Amino acid sequence: MTGTKTTAYGNAFTAHMVLADWTEESGWSPARTVPFGELPMHPAMVGLHYGQVVFEGLKAFRGRDGGLALFRPEENARRFRDSARRLAMPELPEEVFLAAAEELVAVDGGMLGGDGSQSLYLRPLMFASEPDLMLRPARRYTFLLIAFATGGLFGDADAISVWVCHDQSRAMPGGTGDIKCAGNYAPTYLAQNRASEKGCQQVVWLDSEERRWIEEAGAMSLFFVRGGPDGARVVTPELTGTVLPSVTRASVLDLAADLGHTPVVERVSLEQWRKECESGEMTEAFSCGTAAVVTPVSRVRDEGGDWTIGDGTPGPVTRALRGALLDVQHGRVPDHRGWLRPVPAR
Repeated sequence: MTGTKTTAYGNAFTAHMVLADWTEESGWSPARTVPFGELPMHPAMVGLHYGQVVFEGLKAFRGRDGGLALFRPEENARRFRDSARRLAMPELPEEVFLAAAEELVAVDGGMLGGDGSQSLYLRPLMFASEPDLMLRPARRYTFLLIAFATGGLFGDADAISVWVCHDQSRAMPGGTGDIKCAGNYAPTYLAQNRASEKGCQQVVWLDSEERRWIEEAGAMSLFFVRGGPDGARVVTPELTGTVLPSVTRASVLDLAADLGHTPVVERVSLEQWRKECESGEMTEAFSCGTAAVVTPVSRVRDEGGDWTIGDGTPGPVTRALRGALLDVQHGRVPDHRGWLRPVPAR
């Protein structure tokens, strides 16, 4: 499963970006494509002070036929609207979101080679740009779309270790855990630093009420495998309003069924995870997301002790699911579900 780390994640930006503006009087302006560069910012910008900022993450791939395609962008457009609605921001129409994504991929997709080692990560962002420090929703917003080439979030790592956080919470019922807003991420950095100090790449977050039920791993969904490659139960925590409804998570559930496994959505406790790994009932675990794709989890570090998942190497179910997802994304197999949105050549 070793990948090729061709660029550092998150800084190989493309040459252009897309911008659009919204005002209370005029609504959305036509989107415009401009050279990538710095933006002017008023020191009293609402988004900077009060966090009215939402974003998305999606990818484009170069297929075997040489064409470019976006992976399930309609789902990201929907989630972007959901996030904006939750923060009392204007909703960006789906057709504007999709047209902007297609435009940026069309003009900058040439930096992707045909060997499948890289993808184009797109970052749509909307922020409150009105200069006013009154505590109310802004009356001016900016939509921004940028992109960077990436070989993968974890570079050439075969598997990752995770650390369980017990004294902090990522989300709470009635909060913003099920949307992508900027304010969800900075509060997790302290725990991420602690995980790194313990030799782990990611944090496992528990529910905020009982500190018992597993929710997410960092900015990724978690999956557990019970059984073997001939027919496993592929389990992921349910969407409780505190878990992000990941596009990759939904895709993996479908692919698991395609491969003859049983997809299961149910609560999994930390104690279950430990005991089922010790008994051999739980044979694999993995995380998934737009950036992480499908990444095996080999070891868990917890205040009650550490444990290894399976034999500590990427398992066959995880490897098969990763391969199936990448095959669809890179156009190596027929796209039966219509997940790929081709980008017209320029």
